[in-house]
Order: sequence, then C-alpha cells, then structure tokens
Amino acid sequence: MKKLQILLIAGAAAFHFACNPLEVKELVDPNNPSEASVLNNATRRQVQFLVTGLEQRHKGYVTNICQAWNTFGREVWYLNGSDPRFQTDWLGQAGRVPDAAYFGFGATGGGSYATPYQCIKQGYVLIDAANNSGELTAPEKRAVAGFAKTIMAYQFMIPANWQYENGIRTDVKDPLKPGGFRSYTAAMGFVDSLLNAGYDDLNNGGTTFPFTLTAGFNGFNTIDGLKRLNRAIAARCAIYRKDWQGALTALNLSFMNLTGALGVGPAHTFGAPPDGFNPMFYVLDANVNTIIVVHPSVLADATPGDARVAAKFHQRATPVTITTDAMPLVGTHQDKRWASNTSPMPFIKNEELILIKAEAHAQLNQTTDAVNAINIIRNAANIGNYGGATTQAALIDEILYQRRYSLWAEPWGHRWIDARRYDRLNTIPTSFDQGTIFKQFPRPQSEINWDLYAGG
Repeated sequence: MKKLQILLIAGAAAFHFACNPLEVKELVDPNNPSEASVLNNATRRQVQFLVTGLEQRHKGYVTNICQAWNTFGREVWYLNGSDPRFQTDWLGQAGRVPDAAYFGFGATGGGSYATPYQCIKQGYVLIDAANNSGELTAPEKRAVAGFAKTIMAYQFMIPANWQYENGIRTDVKDPLKPGGFRSYTAAMGFVDSLLNAGYDDLNNGGTTFPFTLTAGFNGFNTIDGLKRLNRAIAARCAIYRKDWQGALTALNLSFMNLTGALGVGPAHTFGAPPDGFNPMFYVLDANVNTIIVVHPSVLADATPGDARVAAKFHQRATPVTITTDAMPLVGTHQDKRWASNTSPMPFIKNEELILIKAEAHAQLNQTTDAVNAINIIRNAANIGNYGGATTQAALIDEILYQRRYSLWAEPWGHRWIDARRYDRLNTIPTSFDQGTIFKQFPRPQSEINWDLYAGG
C-alpha cells in the first residue's frame, strides 16, 4: 500500500509539472508556420514554398479591383441583387462617400490596401529566408530578391493609387514599427527605386531562375524574362510619374513587341479550392442577378466595327436589372473574355506597353512615333489608321480612348487612374446611375489610430 501511495504521489507530481492545466501553451498551426521557421537556414524546399506563396499573394487584389475600381471608372457595373451597397456605395449614389471608419466601403478597402501589404510582407520574408539559407548560391539569392522586389513594387502601386493624395507607408518591413506616410509622388519614386533594385538583383542572378513559378509566368520564368517583366512594370510606373523618357527607356528593355501578339504577358492563374476562381468569369446568359456587366457608356462610345467590342462583350438574351435608391440599373452586355472560371488573367500585357509607348512619344512631341504606335492598336482592332489631328492634346485624347477599350476591365482600374492622371474625372459619365466619381479613398481608421496611440 505504501508503494502504491508513493507511485500515485510521484505520478501526480509528474503530471503537475508536465501538464499544468493552468498553463497556456502556444499552439503551432501547421498550415501557417511562423516566420522564424524559415528565416534561419531555410531549405531549398522552404524557399520554393515562399516563392509559391508570394505568387499566390500577388493575385489577392484582383477580385476587389476588377469589381470596384472598374466600377469607379464606369468600365463596368457590379450588379449585386443580394447586397445593394455594391451599387449604391461604389457608385456614390445619394451622396454616399467613403469615410475612414467605413474605409473604402467595407471589404473593398481590404482588397485595395491590406491585401497588397500582405503580399509585400511575404516578399520581405522570402528575401530574408533566401539570404539566410545555406543551400542557395549568391546568384540564386539575388535572383530570388529580384523576383520578390518586382512583385512588391507592383503591389505598392495598388494602395498608392487607392489613397492617391492621402499617401501611403512604404517603410513596412516591420509591421510593428512602420514608417510615416509619404506623398503619392514620393511613394511612386520609392516604387521606381524598388524596381531598379530588383532589376539590379536580376542582373546578378545568373541565367536561370532557380525556383518554379506557375504557368502564368510561362515565357517569364527565366532571369531574362523576369527582367523584361520588371522593366514593363517600370514603364507603367514611369507614366504615373510623368517620366516620359524613363518610360521609353524601360520599354526598350521590356517584353514590348511592336509586331507581336497584343495579349502576350504574365498572368494570374486560377483554379478550384483552395485556389480561387477567375472573378470575372460568368456563364453567358446565366439566370443570375449578381454579375459584372459592361457599363452602358462603353457600348455607346465604341467605334463602329471595333473588333474589341465583338471579342469582349456579349449581349445577353435577357438583361439583368437591379433597382437602386437612385434608379434601376440595366446590364445588357456581359464580359465574354474568359473561356472558363480557371482562365488565366494577364496583369500586364504587350498591348498596354505599346499604348504606354504612344503616350510617352506624344508627351515628348514625337508625333510620328506616337501615331505609329496608335496605329498598331487601331489596326489590330480593325478600325484603320488614325486620321485625326496630330497636336499633343488630340493624340492624348486618342490614346486615352484606345486605352479605354484595349485595357477594359483589366485587374488595375486603368480608366479611373487615367482620368485622374489627366484631371478628367469629370468626363466619366454618371448620368446612367446618378452617382459620384471618387478621386481617392480616405486613410483607414486603423492607420489613424495607430499613429495616435501605438505609433506615438
């Protein structure tokens, strides 16, 4: 009996010290490993996981921008029979405006602000993991850094264009010690410097990218291909900075091809869960009341015979009608660019680069080169050579018109940004929905609170 009592006491003591019921233990989520697990001598396989994760994060913005930003620029309406806020709020009906508390009208702000920063954080983790890995060579580390910085720069441009004059944070590697807000001009200058740093890394990254990318990067999954992508994004950044010669210099090193297919470019890929489906795909003529439809002004302003209209817009057998506080919205046409819900979606393409070239030449009064680039786009659309005036103002009008149809409803909100770049927001029609055109969105309340309470 005495032995049994001793054993029971010993067992109780062991239980007490090994499994204290009052002690809260940190649980490790196998699906979300900690940063520390990859920052110290990461294996090649772990770096590959981070590369794949960065590419997945890279497309996180697509749904919100395709729906929201393209609505702001009246390229589309996102008709939603279940939640009227997608019409009333996004269209700014009845005086609705976004505020700091209801930032960006709810979830839209997350996709345009928080999601890009999550991707940027992933990029920093990838760079640090690669640099601290004993399995990667020096050129491989530079190649990984070049890829990461290219994607991060693209992502920084999303909140910059969402916030515009309100500015964004660019010093965000440590989310608990973020830097202050910088103006749009300073932020875009930072993007340019990040792209240049990434390009320099790629120039020192050997000849072959050491990790696997998805099929969306086919043709761009080598060091040379990534360098051309980097310079393509740099060209987009340059026209936002009004650096016209810089845009042309970047284009000459990009994948722009004046005689090549206009749709060539890297793409976001989609698939079944746990991946996401292409958010712009809807079954043609489906009996639904939640769908992205072509804005009526896009149809009304199209040039007769424009092949882009036939290729992109499908006239529905039955229009979709949603009643809002202001008026009924009727969608007669839907997007028909996508063969299925897993079709890849280009995030920058040759057609955009040729239009950037046209714009840069026009701004530099290099009329012949501008017209030649415009004609490539026009002839591809079967509407013939440009025959209008060749003043700078007339050429810019023509280029913005062609951008409207060539880049319609792409995952960037081109028309909204283009109209703002040229102080033409008032030319975006609101008569079809009696709404408002927003210039920018407010700094989120969480950011304001951080500076007031945590950052101070």
